[in-house]
Amino acid sequence: MELIQNTNEYKKWIEELKSEIQKSQIKAAISVNHALLDLYWRIGKSISEKINQENWGTSVVENASKDLKNHFPNQQGFSRSNLFSMRKWYEFYVKSELEIEKVQQLVGQIP
Repeated sequence: MELIQNTNEYKKWIEELKSEIQKSQIKAAISVNHALLDLYWRIGKSISEKINQENWGTSVVENASKDLKNHFPNQQGFSRSNLFSMRKWYEFYVKSELEIEKVQQLVGQIP
């Protein structure tokens, strides 16, 4: 009597399950990346607006970095340099001739 796990049907079934699991993992990673890019865009916009419209100095970025890292100690990405990069990314597209709505749509499509 042959063991089920040695049959071709079982091996094919396991390969299909592995493929489905991998597809789901990729979809989850893409969703996370989309959400993070959207978050970074909004953070960059907010920082830019506070510095430019409220006349807050760039030291606000260092303070925001410290406060965010204290509140989210297990999450990376809120260093001073990352926050400045978020601001630069936002401002680059604002100053370009591209329409912001199109850029936001493109950001949403980046895997």
